[in-house]
Amino acid sequence: MTISVNTNKSALTALQNLNKTNDELANTQNRVNTGLKIANAKDNAAVWAIAQGQRADIGALGAVRMSLDRAQSIAEVTMTAGETISDLLVELKGKVVAAMDTSLDTASRTALNSDFRSLLRQIQQVTGNAAFDGANLLDGTVGANIQFLANAEATSRITLSTQDMSLGGSIVTIGSASSISTVTLATNVLTSLNTSISQVNQALGNLGSQAKQIEAHLGFVSKLTDVLEAGVGNLVDADLAKESARLQGLQVQQQLGAQALSIANQAPQIVLQLFRGG
Repeated sequence: MTISVNTNKSALTALQNLNKTNDELANTQNRVNTGLKIANAKDNAAVWAIAQGQRADIGALGAVRMSLDRAQSIAEVTMTAGETISDLLVELKGKVVAAMDTSLDTASRTALNSDFRSLLRQIQQVTGNAAFDGANLLDGTVGANIQFLANAEATSRITLSTQDMSLGGSIVTIGSASSISTVTLATNVLTSLNTSISQVNQALGNLGSQAKQIEAHLGFVSKLTDVLEAGVGNLVDADLAKESARLQGLQVQQQLGAQALSIANQAPQIVLQLFRGG
C-alpha cells in the first residue's frame, strides 16, 4: 500500500463508514422519536401514499360518524316526544269515554272538557319542543325526511322520516279546537282518537326501525374506522423494540467508527519516522 501524506485511503474509507453509520443512526432516532418507520414520502413513496389515502378515508368517516351521531340524537328526541304523545292520547281516550256518559251533570262534563283541552295543549307543546339542533320531525316544519351521511364518499345516505304529529294532521287527526262538551261531540272525537292512537303507534314503529338502523350503521362505521387505523399502523408504525436494539448497536458502531478514523488519521505520521536522522 502506498504511504502518502496527500491521500489517506484508510481515513477516507473510515470516514465513509462513519458517515453511513451516522445516517443510519439519525434515521433510527427519527423512527424512535416519531414512532413511525415511514414518516414521509422520502422513506417509502408507495407505502406513504397508500397510508395517506387511508388517512383521508378515516377523516371522512369521522364526518360520517358526526352525521350519524346527530341522526341518533334527533331520533332519540323524536322517539321520546312521540311516546309522550302516545301516552297523552291514551289519557285523552279516558276523558272522551267518560264524557260519553249520559248521566253526567253539566259541571262534571265541563270539568272533563277542560281536562281534555289541557291535554290537547300538552300535545301541542310536546310537538313544538321535540327538536334537536334545529331539527323537529314532529311539528311539520321539516320536509318529507332528513338524510344523513352513510359512507366516506357521501354517495350513500341514511334517512329519518318526518312524522307530523301536529293536531289536526294526517297522524293525529284530532283538531286543536276539538271538544267533548256533549255526548255527540265526544262520540265523534272518540272515532278520530282511536285512529290517531293507531297511527301514532305505527309512526313510532317506523321511527324505531330507522333509529335501530342508524345505531347499527354507527357501530359499523366505528369498527371500520378502527380497522383502517390499525391498517395504517401496520403500514407505517415502527417496531420500537426492534428500533431500540438497533439504536444501541449503531451507537456502538459510531464509537468504533470514530476510533477507526482517528487511527487512520495517524497513519501519515509514520512518514516522519522515515526522515528522522539516525
